[in-house]
Amino acid sequence: MERFIKKRLDNGLNVYLYPTRKFKTLTFSLFIHRNLEKENATKNALLPFVLKRGTKSLPTARKLSRYLESLYGADLGADVVKKGERQIIQILLDVVNPDYLGQNGDFLDKCLEIFREMILDPYIEEGSFKKEYVDQEKDVLKRIIESLFNDKYNYAIERCLQEMCKDEPYSIYKYGSIDDLAGINEKNLYEYYLETIKTSPMDVFAVGDFDAETIWEKLNSLFKFQRSEIPLKPVSVKKEILEERFVEEKQDVNQGKLSIGLRTNVKYGDEDFYALLVLNSILGGGPYSKLFQNVREKASLAYYAFSRLEKSKGIMLISSGIDFENLDKAVDIIKIQLEDIKKGNITDYEYESSLKDLINSLKQAKDSAPSIISLFLDGVINGIEENIDDYIDKITKVTKDDVVRVAQNIKLDTIYFLNKKD
Repeated sequence: MERFIKKRLDNGLNVYLYPTRKFKTLTFSLFIHRNLEKENATKNALLPFVLKRGTKSLPTARKLSRYLESLYGADLGADVVKKGERQIIQILLDVVNPDYLGQNGDFLDKCLEIFREMILDPYIEEGSFKKEYVDQEKDVLKRIIESLFNDKYNYAIERCLQEMCKDEPYSIYKYGSIDDLAGINEKNLYEYYLETIKTSPMDVFAVGDFDAETIWEKLNSLFKFQRSEIPLKPVSVKKEILEERFVEEKQDVNQGKLSIGLRTNVKYGDEDFYALLVLNSILGGGPYSKLFQNVREKASLAYYAFSRLEKSKGIMLISSGIDFENLDKAVDIIKIQLEDIKKGNITDYEYESSLKDLINSLKQAKDSAPSIISLFLDGVINGIEENIDDYIDKITKVTKDDVVRVAQNIKLDTIYFLNKKD
């Protein structure tokens, strides 16, 4: 069975190696973990855009792009993701396995060196990021944040989570806020970045057909820099709900967007997590689910209806598109679906289809290096290091009784409705 091999550099950086003959490319991902905090969220979101603009030896995006082309189309990128109450900066490198190039040479060393350079030697001028790059990327980030307003499907989901977690870090948008962009400049962003790589927990993953000891030695040599890690804040998952909240917002929209946020009080790493996964699948995971069958198909109350989990925060989110006048009917029938699960009204078709769908999705993930890394990273964040086969094994053992038991702790927190203007 293929598994991650964990090693640790003297400076505290974790290295996870996954040798496999399944892929013809080698994938490397470095993750920089930050607390999700309002004062730093916009800086964290801006950094990947600035880092991609150039490095010490390749100071422009054009030179960087042409160099990557010379490395047989190596793909080097950066992004920011939100997992629970963490904001994570990701640097990704995907390169063809040198074994398929008919050469050994220094090809992989060149690829890994530019990977290192983007992280540890970004392009700077007079002790700061280049002003032009920062100003341009602030404008790009501003437009990305603004674009959420026009994407009503995701806007309604984000607004529900913001209202539901109003006093919690999880309410912060992964790209930060436009208001905070004004206070960011090339100097304070660079100073913040130096502090970030010096103090943040960091993980680097490698997946591909390689000798683990060889890759370990290369990474150990490249990322041996002085740092002093500061632990991240713990995430609060359990919350008592005294009463349901209803939030309505009115805009020029053609279809009502209904989002319902629920507290499951279970997160990845808890014993009940796998039963919660199956529960979510039964409720709104696919065409076999209660939301699809009963809300969309039989009652014709929704154009779409599904549920999803935020596994590091213990939140379940139900999303649907409805006609404006059907709000009360839709909320009532959605509540009935969850109550049916609590009462044990789960058909064999719903249960077996849910297990099959979850297991198939995980098996498909084994064919994608980024998916293998992402799933394992979820575990690392939540204090559990398990491979996909472990995951599948635990899901297979979930019974209907487990699902019913876990359902008893789920509480509706917030109903958000994006309505049309009067």
